[in-house]
Amino acid sequence: MSIRRTALEALVDITDRGAYANLRLKEAERGLSRQDAKWVSAAVYETLDHLLYIDHVLSQYIKGSQKPMIRGILRLGAAQALFMDVPHSAACNESVKLVKEIGKGALSGYVNGVMRALCRDADKPVPMPEDPRQYLSIRYSYPRYLVDLYCDAYGETFTEALLSADVRELTVRAQAPYTAAELEKELENRSIGFERGSIVPDAFKLKQGFDVAADPLFRLGKITVQSESAMLVCRALGAKEGMHVLDACAAPGGKTAYLSMLMENGGKIDAWELHEHRTELLQKTLARLNVKNASAETRDASVYAAEYRHAFDAVLLDAPCSGLGVQGKPDARYAKSAAVIEEIAAIQEKLLDTAAEYVKPGGTLLYATCTISPLENEKRAAAFLQRHSDFSAADLTPYLPETLHARAKDGMLQLFPHLDGTEGFFLAKFQKKQAEQA
Repeated sequence: MSIRRTALEALVDITDRGAYANLRLKEAERGLSRQDAKWVSAAVYETLDHLLYIDHVLSQYIKGSQKPMIRGILRLGAAQALFMDVPHSAACNESVKLVKEIGKGALSGYVNGVMRALCRDADKPVPMPEDPRQYLSIRYSYPRYLVDLYCDAYGETFTEALLSADVRELTVRAQAPYTAAELEKELENRSIGFERGSIVPDAFKLKQGFDVAADPLFRLGKITVQSESAMLVCRALGAKEGMHVLDACAAPGGKTAYLSMLMENGGKIDAWELHEHRTELLQKTLARLNVKNASAETRDASVYAAEYRHAFDAVLLDAPCSGLGVQGKPDARYAKSAAVIEEIAAIQEKLLDTAAEYVKPGGTLLYATCTISPLENEKRAAAFLQRHSDFSAADLTPYLPETLHARAKDGMLQLFPHLDGTEGFFLAKFQKKQAEQA
């Protein structure tokens, strides 16, 4: 099977059959050389990242609908011609070969004609919708419901800046006892360019390719991949040595490991995960990073367990969410809808209410998501405080650079890729009142 067919089958599974891009691509890359695996991943993600724009361009040359595999071939070919360093002749010829490879040779002339017309006009302006929101949807390949959500919340100018942001640096950090100073020296010795985090100094944003999983530093548990925003979530919890902490939705384990580091591997962390296979992943992460004070358990954090009432000094609820703040997951924005986001928000509400019961009087609850969605974020936090008079908003500013203080209001902060150079995370910090104040 050619690598283009491998990419095609993965793409169609994702766009037409509901597969998750990251999981499907792991399967697709199995057995491939590193170079071929990298190409397959790049081709699929480039296609997904520009999917609505690609479909709009293709609509100039085709009428009606196509079968999923032919549509996939045209999408993949357009992505190569418009967004990848692939010569137009190769994009056309390989698309025709792919039609023949899947046994649809009778359509090779059709695919050839569409691809040649698209490549011929590649440098010409593409007709775009006059409606500003529809333009944003097509130009940046975000579904209209999301464009409306963002425009209603932030305005059209802010929304365009948000949608056009491209923040994809690989970010790593050191895991104690390995230090940030040692990591910095190692990267300098290897001539690997980096930038230290502006929000969390522990973050190293790498400027060039780096096969982290194959590196001895990774295998020995000295470094791990983690976004700057995810690190901030852990720091904002305020966990210290000697505390009993709950990481309620813990897999794959990066936050649990960073909490352990911030707690100097002291105290105790209970790390829960809903699915057994993800609990196994969590356990592997904790073992690799030499975490000694955390225990992983398969448990549904939305189901109240009376034995944990008032058991924890601090609870981190990094809740399941729509994932719209993570630019490396373009399939998330196509798989969601306004109705799906409402369903997710209902799950988040249940998780928050349950987690609140586990916090000791005087303790901390930190709610976080990796999304940009007021319904899942600010509205969930505000509604939580309305339902729970025994909690109040806590101050985030001690954990933030001064540049973010003005945006941290009512214990809440939304990070945006175009403003902060990191993933679109949200965090809200609540403190439980002492018993006599409740």
